[in-house]
Amino acid sequence: MKFLHTSDWHLGRAFHRVNLLGAQAVFIDHLIETVREREVDAVLVAGDIYDRAVPPLPAVELYDRALHRLADLGVPTVMISGNHDSARRLGVGAGLIGRAGIHLRTDPDGCADPVVLADVHGDVALYGLPYLEPALVKDRFEAEKVSHEAVLGAAMDRIRADLAGRAPGTRSIVLAHAFVTGGQASDSERDITVGGVEAVPTSVFDGVDYVALGHLHGSQMIDERVRYSGSPLAYSFSEADHRKTMWLIELGAEGEIVHAERVDTPVPRTLARLRGRLEDLLRDPAHQPHEDAWVEATLTDPVRPDDPMARLAARFPHTLSLAFDPEGRQEETGASYAQRLKGRSDQEIAEDFVAHVRGGGHADEAERAVLQGAFDDVRADDSRRETHR
Repeated sequence: MKFLHTSDWHLGRAFHRVNLLGAQAVFIDHLIETVREREVDAVLVAGDIYDRAVPPLPAVELYDRALHRLADLGVPTVMISGNHDSARRLGVGAGLIGRAGIHLRTDPDGCADPVVLADVHGDVALYGLPYLEPALVKDRFEAEKVSHEAVLGAAMDRIRADLAGRAPGTRSIVLAHAFVTGGQASDSERDITVGGVEAVPTSVFDGVDYVALGHLHGSQMIDERVRYSGSPLAYSFSEADHRKTMWLIELGAEGEIVHAERVDTPVPRTLARLRGRLEDLLRDPAHQPHEDAWVEATLTDPVRPDDPMARLAARFPHTLSLAFDPEGRQEETGASYAQRLKGRSDQEIAEDFVAHVRGGGHADEAERAVLQGAFDDVRADDSRRETHR
């Protein structure tokens, strides 16, 4: 059985104020054509369909057209909600839509209710595991603690129990939206840290044949059976080196992966990250291939040049981001504020603030626990407000 695994469409998202809706529509065209040409048996969409809980109307219209086109193909589609989606909004009408072969899995209570497909080798059970906010679902899943690993583990226990009650030889696929240990992040994913820990081990997903992951925007393999499709478009300059693809996966009679192929998605415009003195960027012939790219330029001139954006745009008309990092500055004054924050969690930043206002006295264990509890409560409150809108 052949599956097309994609995720993180982020419909409605812009790239440095550039509207990407047209490029997203081209991607949907490509998706539909791939399903048709490659004779795909089912489409898997592993969350973050939209970029935000209340998406703009053009994004909703594009999503609606995509659903109709997928239904017209007669190819079953399984979609889950991600951390950017409003699960309640995305799941409206799921029962009716399911009759057309589009199976929306947005309710955590339905995680062990699979979509069952069949081929000459028997059944394949597809379980849709939507993004789980630990503080909201811990009690529902009777998880041991408020963490991604605990709630995902509890949800997977339900899935394994359902699978054990099915006919011997039933193959299985799980769609999930999470940060799995070993995955490489970019700058464009929203932080999902809870309790200071966001990554979950691959062992959480033991017992199933294939895990179709969403959340991280780079296409990658955690291991042979656990993969991220990545986003179909780049949403930050940190993705300049990404190859944007979908996974075409074929399961054999025993649930083994007999074929795995990355299917490239259309690139609206290449990305380039340029660094150097302004005059060097304007004159160096090595930068000619980037003249039609979306450009992020970091100028290292010791003195800020006059009118740098206009001068850059004369050669690179699609320059979208301009930063300054004068030569020698870091040695003289230390890292910039943005550099000091890069890669640090909300918890670490808050603890640094405590140390700063105390003149060096760091937060103790009790204070760290209070800060962490406050962050978890804020995230839970945000999710509750979104659920009840």
